[in-house]
Amino acid sequence: MDSIFIEGTPKTPNISFDNGKGALLLKGRSIPENSIEFYKPLVDWLEAYSNAPQPKTVCDIQLEYFNTSSSKCLLDLFKKMETMSKNGNEIIINWYYEEDDEDMLEAGEDYQSIINVPFKMIEMQD
Repeated sequence: MDSIFIEGTPKTPNISFDNGKGALLLKGRSIPENSIEFYKPLVDWLEAYSNAPQPKTVCDIQLEYFNTSSSKCLLDLFKKMETMSKNGNEIIINWYYEEDDEDMLEAGEDYQSIINVPFKMIEMQD
C-alpha cells in the first residue's frame, strides 16, 4: 500500500498519509470546489490502511480554515480512525489551532465530543 502525498494549494491542504510511519497530516486551508471528490481518496486510503495499520497512528490536523463540506469529510476520516481505535489500534489526533482562533479550537472540541478517540488540543504561537 502506497503512502499519499499531495501538495497543498490555496484551496486544498497539504496531505501526507505515511503508511510506514503511521503518520497522517492535513495542513493548510480546506475549501476545495468538491470536498467529497477531494477527500474520497483519503477516506478510501484510510479504509485500506485500517486493515493493517501501524501499532500507533498519529493524525496531525493543522488547518487554518475549512468550509462546511470539508467538515463533513473530516468527520468521515475521524470515524474511520474511531473504528480502528475500537479494533484495538492506538490512535492519537492532534488538533492544532492558533492561540487567538476560538472557532478552530471549538471545531476541534466539537469533533472530540463526537468521536471516541483521544484528541489533543495544541495551541500554536503566532
